[in-house]
Amino acid sequence: MRFLVRDRILGIGDDYWIEDERGNRVFLVDGKALRLRDTFELKDTEGRVLIDIRRKMFALRDTMVIERGDEPLATVRRKRLSLLRNHYRVALADGSTELDVSGRVLDREFAVEYDGELLAVISRRWLTLRDTYGVDVVREDADPALLIAVAVCVIHLAEKERGD
Repeated sequence: MRFLVRDRILGIGDDYWIEDERGNRVFLVDGKALRLRDTFELKDTEGRVLIDIRRKMFALRDTMVIERGDEPLATVRRKRLSLLRNHYRVALADGSTELDVSGRVLDREFAVEYDGELLAVISRRWLTLRDTYGVDVVREDADPALLIAVAVCVIHLAEKERGD
């Protein structure tokens, strides 16, 4: 499954649509303006909230929390720094599963893996549209909403760190 994400347009709320390969709107990332902490909602086309994303207020390192309903789903934080690649760790709520996110996040060229197996690729390479990147969910049994939420988190954390 491949999804197209137009980089969010600067403005209050930071809202943007995610489309499928055919150009149909599938998810809305609804950035909540005027909140003390960074908060986003991933909604379906009918406006139902599928996933809540928020920055943890009191954490030693910048951390984003992903929730479905009121249940925690995952925690995203920077893993380590290297010169050419960013690394993030996604700890799922089950406590034993971790996803690894690595690549050039600010360039929108990175991958999400579980135990060495590729789950999703985020890339601008195969797109000609300016300010657009793709989220290619590789595994059929993967949760596309969760993987898109992970991509939103790591991009947001990387941009915050850079100072955007």
